[in-house]
Order: sequence, then C-alpha cells, then structure tokens
Amino acid sequence: MVLVMPQMSKVELYAAIAGRLTFNGTVIENGTDSYRLASTRARAEQPAKAG
Repeated sequence: MVLVMPQMSKVELYAAIAGRLTFNGTVIENGTDSYRLASTRARAEQPAKAG
C-alpha cells in the first residue's frame, strides 16, 4: 500500500508506485532490443528544436 502524503510530488508518487510494483521482481531478458530504449536514445541524440 502506498501512503500518499500531501507534500509528495507527482514524481515521488510515481517512483513509489513503480518501486512497489517492481519490488522483488525478476528481470527476464529475451535477447531482443527494447523499442522504448531505442526510441528514447534516438530522441536524446536529436538536436533540440529552437522554439
């Protein structure tokens, strides 16, 4: 159970939820590349758009 305190930011709340969902979890590697990781890296390598 995640106890939400009024002073918690959204980032802290999401981190707490992710931590509870993955606690004692097992990582299974299937030998393929992650689409999400590849797209995140590709976006990070693109130059920032001037706005």
